[in-house]
Amino acid sequence: MEKIYQESFHLKSTDCDRFGRLKPGAMLGMLQEVAGSHCLGTEVEWTALARKGLFFAITRTHIRIARMPMAGETITLETWPGVTTRVAYPRNTVAYDAQGREVFRCISLWVLMDVENRSMVTPGKSGVSLDGWTRGCELPVPASIGLKPLEGCRERTVTFSELDRNGHMNNTHCADWVQDLLPSAFHAEHPLTELTVCYLSEALEGDRIRLSHGFTPEGELLVNSFVTDCTGGVEKDRRVFAVKARYL
Repeated sequence: MEKIYQESFHLKSTDCDRFGRLKPGAMLGMLQEVAGSHCLGTEVEWTALARKGLFFAITRTHIRIARMPMAGETITLETWPGVTTRVAYPRNTVAYDAQGREVFRCISLWVLMDVENRSMVTPGKSGVSLDGWTRGCELPVPASIGLKPLEGCRERTVTFSELDRNGHMNNTHCADWVQDLLPSAFHAEHPLTELTVCYLSEALEGDRIRLSHGFTPEGELLVNSFVTDCTGGVEKDRRVFAVKARYL
C-alpha cells in the first residue's frame, strides 16, 4: 500500500444541496470511497476481510471545513492511515480544490467487526495489520459526545436504500438526517463548518430512530439518536449515534 493515496471527485448536482454546496452525506461518502480505494489489492480491502469474517466499521469522524465545495468543482482527496492503536485504525484525509487550496480535512477511527456476532475485534487479535504513520498535520482524535437534555425530537425509520454491504445503515446517512433537522432558511445563511459523529451501535432496516436535538449555549447543534430494543419482554433504549455540528 502506498503511503499517501489521492483521488479526484467531480461534484455533480446530485452531490449538492439546493444552494449548490456539497452535502455532508456526500462528503462522508467520498471519504469512505477514497479509504476503500486506498485499500484495494491489500489484506484490508472489503473482499479480503469478508473472507476472514470481518468488516471495517467507523466509530468516530471529525471534519473541519475551510470552505464547502460547490457543484461543478473538482476536488482532490489525499488520504493516509494513522498509527494503529490498541483498538482502532485511524485514517486522515485532506481535500483540496483545483487551485490546491484546502477545503476540508478529516480524521476517522475505524474498527474491525466480526460479521457473525457483530462484536469488535481488536487489531492484536484480528491478524490484520495496517502500516500507519504521522505527518504532523493530523486533526486530534474527537472526544466522545455526552448525553444532554434536548428539546427537539424527530423520528425516522431506517429503509432499504440506506443500508450498505455490511447490512446496516451506512454512516453517510447520519449527516443528512442531521441536516434535515434544520430548515432551508437556516442553511441559506449558515453553511456547515465542523462536524463530529460518534457511531455507537448499528442501525438496522426497520429500526425506528428517535433524534433528540437542540443547540447548545456554545452555538453547536447537538443530536443524540436512540432505538428501543425489546429483549425478553423488556424494553431498553440503545444509543445509535451522536453528532455535534457547527455552522457559520
